[in-house]
Amino acid sequence: MAHYTILLSKTEVQELNEIISKGRHTSQAFRSAYILLNCDKGVYSDDTGIKNEEISKVLKIGERTIDRVKKKFIEEGFECVLERRPSGQNYKKKIDGDIEAKLVQLCCSEPPEGFAKWSLRLLADRMVELKYIDYISHVTVGRGVKKNELKPWKVKGWVIPPEQNSEFVANMEYVLDIYKMPYDEDHPVVCMDESPKQLIEEVASTPMKQGQEARLDYEYIRHGIVNIFMANEPLKGKRMVEITERKTKTDWAKFIKRIAEEMYPQAKKIKLVMDNFKTHDASAFYETFEPEEAKRLRDRFEFVYTPKHGSWLNMAEIELHVLNGQCLNRHMATQKEIKSEVEAWQNHRNNKISKINWQFTNDQARIKLKRLYPSIST
Repeated sequence: MAHYTILLSKTEVQELNEIISKGRHTSQAFRSAYILLNCDKGVYSDDTGIKNEEISKVLKIGERTIDRVKKKFIEEGFECVLERRPSGQNYKKKIDGDIEAKLVQLCCSEPPEGFAKWSLRLLADRMVELKYIDYISHVTVGRGVKKNELKPWKVKGWVIPPEQNSEFVANMEYVLDIYKMPYDEDHPVVCMDESPKQLIEEVASTPMKQGQEARLDYEYIRHGIVNIFMANEPLKGKRMVEITERKTKTDWAKFIKRIAEEMYPQAKKIKLVMDNFKTHDASAFYETFEPEEAKRLRDRFEFVYTPKHGSWLNMAEIELHVLNGQCLNRHMATQKEIKSEVEAWQNHRNNKISKINWQFTNDQARIKLKRLYPSIST
């Protein structure tokens, strides 16, 4: 059996109270907020928490549902527990790669006249009309678009922007030009990104009661969250990771200073590729250091921002994915433990000189992402 102890921070308590008291929120968010507030045993709680059985009677939901909410909060964090998780069930494949590719292409095209957007049934009918397949149900189509992370019926679901976005393609092509530059130790190309990590303590005990079979009980306690800063130079196979309690402008500025002084003390100008977050700004230097030092650091860098909806263009995101898959895919209770494990991972990757072989170019973008380029009338 697993037991999950909820210890909410002051900020989390305030945000959850706002959800249940005002604003438009999903039923999932309301239910999760009520469960977490009533189960909270932290120092900012009004009481010491109540049992699942009592919450179940008030909210008219099962106790297993309450446990699932608590588990999701512990393992995935504050934001994730307020959103509905898509099903991860695997289905038997009914269409091959060629049919799947045609389905993706159809999803990216304009819907038929008279329709504002594609629906699953409309896609299924169109696949048969075009003789891509003899028969396909809307359920099978739904599995296909889900696998490829497509939501043609939902405008907000696209990872990249809608058609003819000149701002996106301008920034994208600039980033891709940066990536194809040859290695230059005086002007290194460095990618920077950040990611959260939950602090989860796993406590196990084996109660031995007379007349009962021995069984192992687990209790999971969330101790907040830490931030992971990642900087990597894809062409050199070098990376630096830093674990911080927060991800403020000051934390970012101090990490950028480490890049300049520890990774590239001799470089003339560092091309830093990163997402366009409000904390990723030169003003952070002046809020953290004296003006002379802030100006010196600003002059060491050329900031290259990925476009909005274009975080996939940041190669540091690839490196963070490797870190999460190889090192952080388990429970860790303290910032000290995460620092120790990440440092060992970082040294291993640096010793192997693990590089990223980026293949996507502007020529390919103009073909595969043609719909993003504005139409020029002559």
